[in-house]
Amino acid sequence: MRWLTLILAFFVLCAATPTSWAFDKKHTPVSDDAIYDHVKRKLADDALVKGAALEVEVHDGVVTLKGRVAGAKEKNKAEKLAKKVQGVTSVSNQLTISSEANPQN
Repeated sequence: MRWLTLILAFFVLCAATPTSWAFDKKHTPVSDDAIYDHVKRKLADDALVKGAALEVEVHDGVVTLKGRVAGAKEKNKAEKLAKKVQGVTSVSNQLTISSEANPQN
């Protein structure tokens, strides 16, 4: 009977444990430095964006993208890549489309 009580107590404690105690990547705090590194890497590694020269700023999970890209596709893709990074709460896309890189505009 004693073992049954212990087992029952264990299950009650497990059921009462907040889910925030579990390992959950989506809710794990991420530093601005880690976000910065991950966004820069994603932008630089992307064949369309080729974003190694783009400026990235991060403050409290808000990413600001600055610089010039060749076209609207690159601008939208850069924003999409930044939004996918864990810890990013929003993206301020201040990228401009360069008329030199894209003479059609």
